[in-house]
Amino acid sequence: MFSSGYVVDQRISSFMAGVYGWMSCALAVTASAAYYIAHTPVFFHYIQTHPLVLIGIFIGQLAFVFSLVFFLNRMNFITALVLFLLYSVSVGVTISSIFYVYTEISIFSTFLTTALTFAVMSFYGYMTKSDLTTMGNMSFMALIGIIVGTVINMFLQSAQFDYLLSGLGVIVFVLLTAYDTQKIKQLGSSMISHQEIMPKITLLGALTLYLDFINLFLFLLRFIGKQRDQ
Repeated sequence: MFSSGYVVDQRISSFMAGVYGWMSCALAVTASAAYYIAHTPVFFHYIQTHPLVLIGIFIGQLAFVFSLVFFLNRMNFITALVLFLLYSVSVGVTISSIFYVYTEISIFSTFLTTALTFAVMSFYGYMTKSDLTTMGNMSFMALIGIIVGTVINMFLQSAQFDYLLSGLGVIVFVLLTAYDTQKIKQLGSSMISHQEIMPKITLLGALTLYLDFINLFLFLLRFIGKQRDQ
């Protein structure tokens, strides 16, 4: 006979496997969308030369995220999944320009670096018995500082300041990866008896780690990526 503790551990492991699975699916969708748009000049140039299209995409992204975060309980799993995948596509569209700024080898190597770093920190967050709440709160405050700094640098146009912000961004999302993994695991543990809503909680966890991965990748690319004009 299996103990109740073993059954709970198995359910949590299954829950986290679902989180990583949907996160990986979303990353694959984003990568495919970015590659397709970047290598389809008609679509790429239309999007880049029509600011209203980009603004509409950004507004759509905010709507997708807010819907998933605040109205998840009101929608069924299929609706939540469609919103998540549409958001993944939209992110791919908006980051497709990296193929024109950085070399493809640099993008690929940075992606591998991101994947390895993410895996190590997520494993740490999953396995550690330490409470990472303080680290997560500090990282979130630092993230606000980075956002403010990025807005300021839009006017300063300082390459050195941008490099510094990119390095800080890498550190922040490395730490947030561990923190968010622990938080998602704890959420799964607390909701383990509510099997009917667990699939939607899985998508919420996948969205959180997906955002950590994408932001870590983009900051790393700005920090170590080789640009085409270099």
